[in-house]
Amino acid sequence: MNLSIKKEELGTLREKYPPGCRVELVKMDDPYREMPPGLRGVVTGIDDSGSIHVAWQNGSSLAVIFGEDECRRVEDAEREAG
Repeated sequence: MNLSIKKEELGTLREKYPPGCRVELVKMDDPYREMPPGLRGVVTGIDDSGSIHVAWQNGSSLAVIFGEDECRRVEDAEREAG
């Protein structure tokens, strides 16, 4: 598993997930906190490693780790379903 991120990928990620956008968790493997798929939250920022920091509706602030976990913008998910 390669957890490094290219500068271009980081820029694209920051464009797609700006602070304040809503996201839905697709998958997160964290043995210490229950983070079920479908959990929603608000992006607070993206660090230089590409981790998306989120204020989750369950009170957690765990980041979505680039190359490990997965989330999607709520607007995108609702458009696909509609």
